[in-house]
Amino acid sequence: MQYDLASVDYILETTRSVRKRLDLTRPVAREVVERCLEIAIQAPTGSNRQGWKWLIVTDADKKAQIGEYYKRSWYDYSKVAVRAEPGDEPDAQMQRVIGSARYLADHMREVPMMIFPCIHGRAGDASPEANAGFYGSILPAAWSLMLALRARGIGSAWTTLHLAYEKECNAILGIPADVTCAALLPAGYFTGETFAKADRVPASALTYWESWGAG
Repeated sequence: MQYDLASVDYILETTRSVRKRLDLTRPVAREVVERCLEIAIQAPTGSNRQGWKWLIVTDADKKAQIGEYYKRSWYDYSKVAVRAEPGDEPDAQMQRVIGSARYLADHMREVPMMIFPCIHGRAGDASPEANAGFYGSILPAAWSLMLALRARGIGSAWTTLHLAYEKECNAILGIPADVTCAALLPAGYFTGETFAKADRVPASALTYWESWGAG
């Protein structure tokens, strides 16, 4: 079978974290997200357990409550993470990222849809391989979902700051104690035409062969 690699590569290379460019006024159709979820659950999962669950929230009151916790968490986080020593201020690109992240925190309650990828079980104090397998059973599916949404003009962003208030948010959402919420994906149609490739360090500068540090 022949694939249109140009189109595949284009989606992979231009799926950005969408924050400022989320259209806060345009609803996301349920049937579109349901189709994307059908694609997402084709992703691999540890021991083929398929323990994932997906919680979709469009209710304004619930979004407002979750958004308030997210905003509180972001500003607490930014006091430490964004602080720079004199002479070590963030560069222009990082300043844009910070501004974009702040915008999302201020407007999280307004996003058309919140998607919560969840998985049965708790990571807890399990072994490194167990923890890796645990999150490795939800992350591929969530990323596939984000790619499928991107192909349909819907932007999203992988966020986790609401988990600083996990118990409070879980109570709002009715998530059981034996289920882990891995992230919050704000979703909405993106504004503008498309996205460009990000400015990244070449993969060759980040890759070793056969042994750590070997080129």
